Amino acid sequence: MMADALNVGVNLEAFSQAIHAIQALRSSVTRVFDCLKDGMKNKESQESRERAFVSEFQDNLHSVNRDLNELERLSNLVGKPSENHPLHNSGLLSLDPVNDKTPLYSQLLQAYKWSNKLQYHAGLASGLLNQQSLKRSANQMGVSVKRRPKAQPTTLVLPLQYIDDVINRIDRMFPEMTIHLSRPNGTSAMLLVTLGKVLKVIVVMRSLFIDRTIVKGYNENVYTEDGKLDIWSKSNYQVFQKVTDHATTALLHYQLPQMPDVVVRSFMTWLRSYIKLFQAPCQRCGKFLQDGLPPTWRDFRTLEAFHDTCRQ
Repeated sequence: MMADALNVGVNLEAFSQAIHAIQALRSSVTRVFDCLKDGMKNKESQESRERAFVSEFQDNLHSVNRDLNELERLSNLVGKPSENHPLHNSGLLSLDPVNDKTPLYSQLLQAYKWSNKLQYHAGLASGLLNQQSLKRSANQMGVSVKRRPKAQPTTLVLPLQYIDDVINRIDRMFPEMTIHLSRPNGTSAMLLVTLGKVLKVIVVMRSLFIDRTIVKGYNENVYTEDGKLDIWSKSNYQVFQKVTDHATTALLHYQLPQMPDVVVRSFMTWLRSYIKLFQAPCQRCGKFLQDGLPPTWRDFRTLEAFHDTCRQ
């Protein structure tokens, strides 16, 4: 029966007549209130005045009843719109009588924010890939495996002493930040960065390049049962989960393969701006909290604080 109702087209002639009927009904109702407002007209006697007022009032009520019946008759002739409309299948979502089952606005808003973030990260990734000079492989160039040239030494392999010196210099740059370096898995360094009494950051490095970061609260446990840094468990608090996402975005922003020490120093400078995570208001809305969260985003250039929704 739902499909049959959708297939009924709109009767445009009845629709036009219904609009005129609405106007006539409004005029009739207006005359009723005007009659009540004006009261009894000046007549020769009290009885004639009352008789004239009652007669006029009844005529106006009959007009309202007549116009209302005409509007109801025309509304039944108008019909319902067919299924062929610009909304296509999305228009069927409004047929659900339970509003709680179709929170369209919140879902559409969330999808819009997600698409904006996806476009932003895709733009960053595109810029980084364009900086790299990708070369064809030997098979694509028609060169045999035997004649494949030797691999050039990569800049990823740096002396451990050089990496330690870079980390120590950065540690001395920021008094409110302490950096503990360890190598539990061979030559790859892992950093435990403590920023005041605000948060702790686990930084997993490959040579002098940062692979990933995990941000947790100052009082949260950052070690596993065997005493190693826990590089997989996320924070129990939503605010630090947000900061972890922003730190991952910062790693994509601060990319300079030719100067990895500058990248690490720039990232640590950006990370240091979270020393006032719970003290700095949003630079756009001026509020400290939005949806129960402080401004978790820090601008990569100015280091100003913004809420996640205010920065867009």
